[in-house]
Amino acid sequence: MSSNPVKSAVQKFGLPRIIIVGFFIFLVIAAGGFQMNLMQLLSDCVRRWGMFGILTLAMVPAVQCGIGLNFGISMGIVGGLLGGLIVIELDVARIPALVAVSPMFGMWVSVLVAIVIGVILATGIGYLYGLLLNQVKGSEMTVTTYVGFSIIAFMNMLWMLLPFQNGELKWPNAGKGLRNTISLSTSFSGVMNDTLSFKIGKFTVPTGLLLFMFFMCLLVWLFMKSKTGMAMSAAGSNPMFAKAAGINVNRMRLVGTTLSTVLAAVGIIVYAQGFGFMQLYNGPMMMGFNSVAAVLIGGASPKRARISNVLIGTFLFQGILALGLPVANQFIPEGNLSEVMRLIISNGIIIYALAQTKEGDGRE
Repeated sequence: MSSNPVKSAVQKFGLPRIIIVGFFIFLVIAAGGFQMNLMQLLSDCVRRWGMFGILTLAMVPAVQCGIGLNFGISMGIVGGLLGGLIVIELDVARIPALVAVSPMFGMWVSVLVAIVIGVILATGIGYLYGLLLNQVKGSEMTVTTYVGFSIIAFMNMLWMLLPFQNGELKWPNAGKGLRNTISLSTSFSGVMNDTLSFKIGKFTVPTGLLLFMFFMCLLVWLFMKSKTGMAMSAAGSNPMFAKAAGINVNRMRLVGTTLSTVLAAVGIIVYAQGFGFMQLYNGPMMMGFNSVAAVLIGGASPKRARISNVLIGTFLFQGILALGLPVANQFIPEGNLSEVMRLIISNGIIIYALAQTKEGDGRE
């Protein structure tokens, strides 16, 4: 008995993904129909794709090592934010020797130093995070969600106590604590976006940003093809077989969790430089959910994730967010549906993916 090829293709690609792709195409057509600046909107889609890509990429090692969808990338985001704050505090971008070469060079040094500091901090945080997840096997996604929320709540207190003295970081008029939104205009705002960027009509290509995202994807792809990466994937897909083959499953989970946390630290710095500011306090709270939704839209599952899932899913997710607000405002001028759509899309796709996983477990 031959199966229906159309039904088989729909099941393989996933009905929610078909709906998301169709909705994105509808938004593009609608934007053109309303005679909006479609090239500028698509340019914004590409810019957001590059900005958010590395945060979504952080899901790949987490899924492959066996801890599942890492809702707790806030652990790494905190490390990245601290790296950015330290760079602003030290005013690295305006060191005379760097500015003498060129202002752009100073900004690049600033963002790279922020990334290095963020990676160092995230490595330690990720190691401790991995030790915790090794103690709660089978409940990782629940634990990562609450750990992510907890670190944000803890940092809300710490942001008020850290001894930063730079006036760009502190509340004005002798206020105590760090500002809610930190401007990057004097440090590394838009440095990746502007590097080697060019225009095709009204369509802007942020070459430096896209090259950096692709470079990070290449590094992760090379790691996954290495001996350690393949051992990590084996430990995540079949722990019993991996253990029988002599692979230390706990160690591989620790490697994957740490790498995911480090990528989140890099990702938040790239994300912040694209917008031109960093958000502290509750700003990063839901970023884990957005990253999970993006990689799932791209075709990943709680058991398997690829680089292609990251690239496709991030573009669709961020593209809908970029096009959704202006198009929705044309349909309903008095309302703002962008946040509603984001919540429906991100939470809906997560529920669907988890339901499919449970269903699959039941069949087995």
